[in-house]
Amino acid sequence: MRMRFEPEAEEEFEAARGLLVDRLVQWAGEQGLPLDGFTAEAALDYRHRATADGRLGLWESRHVEELLLSWLPQNVTERPGEERSDAPGTLRTLLRYLHAAQLADPRGPSLQDSLAAVDRVAEQYPAAMTDRTRWGLAKFWAMTAAEQGVDVLDGAALQHFADRARRGEAAYDRQALDAIMERRLTGGALSGSARAEPQLPVALPQDDELRRPAGASTTVAQLRGLTEWAGQDGRPVTATGRLRMADARELAERLGTGDKTDGVRSSADLPRLGLLVEWAKKARLVRVVKGRLYAVAKARPVLADPLQLWLRAFESCFELRQALLGARSGWHVESMLFDVYEDVLQDVLNTLYSLPYPMPWPRLRDTVHLAYRTSFQLDGGSDLQHRMWFEHADRDLRMVLDLLDDLGAIERGQGMADPVFLDVDHSDAGPEMLAGMPPEVAELLGITGAMPDPAARERADQRREELTAGPVELIRLTELGTRAVRQRLLAVGRDAPLIGELAQAPAAGLLGVLAEEYPPDAAQAELAGWIAAHGGRAAALRQLADAVRTTAYRTRAQAMLDVLLAASPDGEGERLLRTLRRDPQLAPLALNALAQRELLSPGDMTDAEHLLVLAEKLLQLVELAGGSDNAEEALRAQGPEVRGAIAAAADSAHPDRAGLEELRRLEARALRAPAARLGRAHKRGRPVGKSSRKRRR
Repeated sequence: MRMRFEPEAEEEFEAARGLLVDRLVQWAGEQGLPLDGFTAEAALDYRHRATADGRLGLWESRHVEELLLSWLPQNVTERPGEERSDAPGTLRTLLRYLHAAQLADPRGPSLQDSLAAVDRVAEQYPAAMTDRTRWGLAKFWAMTAAEQGVDVLDGAALQHFADRARRGEAAYDRQALDAIMERRLTGGALSGSARAEPQLPVALPQDDELRRPAGASTTVAQLRGLTEWAGQDGRPVTATGRLRMADARELAERLGTGDKTDGVRSSADLPRLGLLVEWAKKARLVRVVKGRLYAVAKARPVLADPLQLWLRAFESCFELRQALLGARSGWHVESMLFDVYEDVLQDVLNTLYSLPYPMPWPRLRDTVHLAYRTSFQLDGGSDLQHRMWFEHADRDLRMVLDLLDDLGAIERGQGMADPVFLDVDHSDAGPEMLAGMPPEVAELLGITGAMPDPAARERADQRREELTAGPVELIRLTELGTRAVRQRLLAVGRDAPLIGELAQAPAAGLLGVLAEEYPPDAAQAELAGWIAAHGGRAAALRQLADAVRTTAYRTRAQAMLDVLLAASPDGEGERLLRTLRRDPQLAPLALNALAQRELLSPGDMTDAEHLLVLAEKLLQLVELAGGSDNAEEALRAQGPEVRGAIAAAADSAHPDRAGLEELRRLEARALRAPAARLGRAHKRGRPVGKSSRKRRR
């Protein structure tokens, strides 16, 4: 049972959602808690399709608010006169179940905090559902049609209404429609395009250790020196807000900006000093008031803390487009980078983040070129003009890298590019992969088979030669840069794992996250830290084994055990498996793992162990299929012989007796029902105790 899926893994997500909601409905009934199955599905859809991280088990207050006040009002249609479901109540039940079933992400808020977040917005939910300006476009027209007596489930009737609306013969709320269209055009509407690429876990020192390199930053020293020079009394500036030339000369020498001041008549011609002044303004360290440049009094605590000053300066980099790249006179024009500066800067930093190897300049440059090709119409102009445009933008990108280098966010050196950055051989890529792939994307990926354009093929060949001919410039984030980029990623809801952050997590939460998000090396480091924080190896392994033992989902328990083994030192994993082979609760999982690793042959198993493995495989098959209807179909696909296998599994000593009983019920329905049953409506959308008539548009 996974709790995170890639956007394209729709079948896997829907199967997991079906299983989760089926068990949620059963659990809610046993606990006497309110639940609408359709609303629970919609909540999981929201976390999968409309959020940056897609983690189904993590619910921060912003997720609760967006679900109840934006996603459901926008996407869930309620027919006039129908009773509205208790979405806040359903969400509370879902949250309680995630924690009870050990599916909640340990990096999220506590159950109490999540429930409090629901309480804070629950009263606003009814008004949000009836606020037409919050509706999606499809919902707006469906509701408008239903209010005028149209059966929205009748395709012909709905099409007739749409034709009348286009001719202006049907009444509708024009003001609400205008608000909906404006939200769509300005990007305010929720969409499934929000998912971001997952980042690898990173290791970082404590903030106290980062203060030393932050204080050693040239830029930090210059910004502090400029602020102290301005002081509380302030320094006079010209009518255009620039430093007077005499003050500029003094300050440039004091800060060591490297600007040449001989023969210069205006401080506007001192580029580094001018950039620092603008930087200090954007960082809210200084400000101009009534013709004088003053230090901001509220910035004193920031100036006293090198790390906080460094982070403030880093954040201000995103506001330096004009000061850094703006045209200095009417004789010059800005490069393509100027128009997409903030987006490209963020993309560059995200690209460098968590990379195990430094990025070669040619690869980084080409990723930015791809952004230009997708942002600008480059059809016009000659090849020479295009080359000039890209070279201009490349020069500006190097200025940005210089800025980050001076700050201490990146480090650059010379060396050979790691082979991972060389063009990958995609000669076995099928036609489905190549069809419709934009040439520039194929070029960046090195998929020459998808590049009919000779110029694109030539550029790919040149890049490969550039990367292999000799040393190239290599770029990577420093620890300070990694710390700052991670802070930005977390602020927008992206997943940015940090090795060590799970040291106090519950054992089940730890293993669940490691199984889904951590590569082997990072998982081993995280597990070692957790074990050290939990009473030593023997005691910690008992806690971890107990977490696997009490996990209700067989596929999740198997994944948790697998990651525990993979993250264990050499040899210890096999010893642990052989010990667990004798454990009544964990023996099926251990035997399965031993067989998969070819550490145990079929001939080495007893008859009882064969039955345990058979039962485990059947239980996991049913879980992977999804909800009960899909599980019936999966069993039917095994043919009549599955009946004997299930009967044998039921006679085994497998500890999941409830699962085996459910397996027998599913088998009875699957082999008794005719194939036509596969087309029936799914009942999972019903709320407990009443029928659901909502439809999501």
